Amino acid sequence: MIAHVTVDVAVDRLFDYLVPDCLRDRAVPGARVRVPFGRRTITGYVVEVVDQVDRTDPTDLLGMAIAPRPLKSILSIVGADPFLTGPVLKLLQWLADYYCAPLEAAIRSALPAPVRAAGARPKEQLFVELPDRKGTMGPKLTPRQIEILAQIRQVNGGWAAALCRELCCTPELLRKLATAGAIVLEPRVLRRDPLANRTVLPTRPLLLMPEQAAALAQAKALCDAAESRPLLLLGVTNSGKTEVYLQAIAHVLAQGRGAIVLVPEIALTPQTVQRFAGRFGSQVAVLHSALSDGERHDEWHRIRTGEARVVVGPRSAVFAPLPRLGLIVVDEEHEPSYKQDEAPRYHARDVAVMRGRIERCAVILGSATPAMESWQNAQAGKYLLARMSCRVDNRPRPAVRIVDMRIEAAKAGHVQVFSTALLDAIQDRLSQGEQSILFLNRRGYAAALICPRCGHVETCEACNQAFTYHQADTCLRCHTCGAFRQVPTACPDCGDPAFKYQGFGTQRVEAILQKCFPQARIGRLDADITARRHSHDEVLGAFRTGRTDILLGTQMIAKGLHFPSVTLVGVVAADMSLHLPDFRAGERTFQLLAQVSGRAGRGDLPGEVIIQTYTPGHPAVIAAETADFETFAAAELADRRSIGFPPFMKLACLTLRGPAEARVAMFACKLAERILAHAAAGLSVTDALPAPRAKAKGEFRYQILLRAATMRQIQPPLRQAVAETKLPADMALAIDVDAVNIL
Repeated sequence: MIAHVTVDVAVDRLFDYLVPDCLRDRAVPGARVRVPFGRRTITGYVVEVVDQVDRTDPTDLLGMAIAPRPLKSILSIVGADPFLTGPVLKLLQWLADYYCAPLEAAIRSALPAPVRAAGARPKEQLFVELPDRKGTMGPKLTPRQIEILAQIRQVNGGWAAALCRELCCTPELLRKLATAGAIVLEPRVLRRDPLANRTVLPTRPLLLMPEQAAALAQAKALCDAAESRPLLLLGVTNSGKTEVYLQAIAHVLAQGRGAIVLVPEIALTPQTVQRFAGRFGSQVAVLHSALSDGERHDEWHRIRTGEARVVVGPRSAVFAPLPRLGLIVVDEEHEPSYKQDEAPRYHARDVAVMRGRIERCAVILGSATPAMESWQNAQAGKYLLARMSCRVDNRPRPAVRIVDMRIEAAKAGHVQVFSTALLDAIQDRLSQGEQSILFLNRRGYAAALICPRCGHVETCEACNQAFTYHQADTCLRCHTCGAFRQVPTACPDCGDPAFKYQGFGTQRVEAILQKCFPQARIGRLDADITARRHSHDEVLGAFRTGRTDILLGTQMIAKGLHFPSVTLVGVVAADMSLHLPDFRAGERTFQLLAQVSGRAGRGDLPGEVIIQTYTPGHPAVIAAETADFETFAAAELADRRSIGFPPFMKLACLTLRGPAEARVAMFACKLAERILAHAAAGLSVTDALPAPRAKAKGEFRYQILLRAATMRQIQPPLRQAVAETKLPADMALAIDVDAVNIL
């Protein structure tokens, strides 16, 4: 037997190895193996096993046949069971092909790093047990040992380390008790549980509203029929989509199958996990990169063995090795964070749909503002559609007001951060003991540091963009490469010390809020705050329990959060993402505004939303005011069709980067020419041009956009051109199929 093996080296090819007789039963597709590779021994994964392979005889420089080298043998197989199930391996092969990425890179995406680590093992600790029956004691126990033994009997044993802490004794004392026969010390596997310190309250299924019940009936029918056509659940914010998910999952669990629930942000995972753990208890596992290595290792193996049957996590959880998968839920399916930003640049929503097709399981895509691709698929009949147009208990939608900041600036004579309407509304909520959320999608204190005398702007040399001033540590930071420096004491060009801070971020808005409302308790949630583990839990916990009056944050507060006491949502600057050089700018702005607006009025009290903007007539802003997704989508799709962009055309974005701009431009032009040379009719190839963000992290960036009706028109010429273009070692090419961001 011969095994085709992909190895943990980025060479994008399979290698053949003989399967020793002693390993024939275990050398199956998906098995993890140790193989010789040159002078090293490395890890790989069996992709296919065949009886024999056709090996073409190699030739030397004179064309004489050379006897092929004998195949090497697999050295060993790691683990009792395959690391990749058959359906997951098939999914990864599709992913590598569709996204033009090496198979080994796809496998790395599917397996958490602690699972891939060769030395990763379950954690063992000593456990204290009481003997089944009283036997002859060894040496006479001391009074202290008798006291500790009595306390151990009261709690019926437990983990040795925990007992030492709680009983204020030493491990040596426990060993002496074991030697005396009073207790038994044995090693046991200790599960590293990410939910161990969380309070989870059990919940029961809720009575559904008619639209919820209809959506659930559609979901159950898909699960029972094992139909792979996805269900798009278009539900306004606070319409009860999560309860539909919960009851659909309960349905598949009753059938002995499992479910995967994808959420867009790690910050949302703890709150979501608590809701699912409250319903399904210990059957819930969580997978995300913020867990410790031990937690990720243990949770993955709980899923693999079937001990956990409900998996909650961000995009990488789509590869969870559930033995019998019955349902995949993609919550907030429109979110761009489902797109992986390094090879393979997969989209978890589309991978979920493909996995549903491979495993014949139901897929639910839920959103109040679906992506244009998903909406078009529903309109074309590729996806089923369920609508939930009413809020839970028929609560009214929040009243939305648009404030024209041009008028506010004219009244004040300068740019204003807050309008009078928003300040009055915040004060009104504070006086009534209600809570407010303020949304601003820019962190830091000021967007730029400018000399008012000569116009000099402090700029990151590696990225050619202005530094953002952060007041918390009084330094300038680049939000692209992470570089930072101290604030200069004077302008480096003219020597004027009077630097001016231009623009505003969450830190500056927080400072202004403290001045305007000194009595208010203000919380801030952005990437600067959440850099510390569990910090987002602390901020949201304080807000949930009423210890914070105003929560200010970036897009991580715009979705998935449920706070019944919030009656006001203020959007400080609605134009932040509206004028980016991206054809999706309008769609993303509408989605953000609609999602953050949905945080208001989720309890018994009515909600209000105030949107501050300098472009009140933009279709995205108007649609957010009326919460009319379908009208916005119809106009947006008409525009996309007219310009030939997704979802009506497939799009691949190639980005070539390197330290020398002239060489990057030259190789990018050669690549574009070679793609054109291999292209068939229907493939559009743009010229190689500087990317909208032309320089980042010290490297110049050039882009080529490929568009065609199908990916089959893009992939062959792209693969051929890439294979023919040998890039220098200091250059890199990023291939982004179905790109969601072309900046």
